[in-house]
Amino acid sequence: MLNIQSIPVITIDGPGGSGKGTVGLLLAKKLGWHFLDSGALYRILALEALTQGIPLTDEGALERLAGTVNMDILLLDQRITDNIRSEACGNAASKIAIFPRVRAMLLERQRALCRPPGLVADGRDMGTVVFPHAILKIFLEASVEERAKRRYRQLKDANQNVTLQGLLEEIRARDVRDRGRVIAPLKPAEDAVVVDTTGLGIEAVFERVMQEVEHCLY
Repeated sequence: MLNIQSIPVITIDGPGGSGKGTVGLLLAKKLGWHFLDSGALYRILALEALTQGIPLTDEGALERLAGTVNMDILLLDQRITDNIRSEACGNAASKIAIFPRVRAMLLERQRALCRPPGLVADGRDMGTVVFPHAILKIFLEASVEERAKRRYRQLKDANQNVTLQGLLEEIRARDVRDRGRVIAPLKPAEDAVVVDTTGLGIEAVFERVMQEVEHCLY
């Protein structure tokens, strides 16, 4: 059996809109490593629950669903990956992520994606819970106003009907859920490097993260 602790992992955690997904993907490509978008797993589960009419408050039903959904196949379906990026799906994912049994079902799925030569993992508890042995832990943050503006531009570019005020309220509510949940709350690991991305372009954030990566790896 493969010992995941022998495989280098870099985690990039942070709230929605902090830039972690974009930076994580760029970093994985730069290093030639695998990439884990952990939020996509929760979004797929949320979408399946909504599609099947499963209440987002039914932990038992959500746990059973998490054990049966073939997420590997669904991640390859462009229609699915497009649909899970909606704000409705993101909010649903945040609601089901509070349940310990759901998180436990997805934990091993996430760890199973740790393969040579290395893994860049993006999420909210990658450095604190999923990969506490990571060789480098980055935590990206930004003001809620900045994150709402980024998400607004992103969704408008995708021709989705949203308002900036509505997004601001949704992101604030999601932050409260993510930071306040009992199991795996959103917070920096004790040994994480915290980077505030407010007012920074993605190139500047990536350059800052690469400084830490180079210091760690080389």
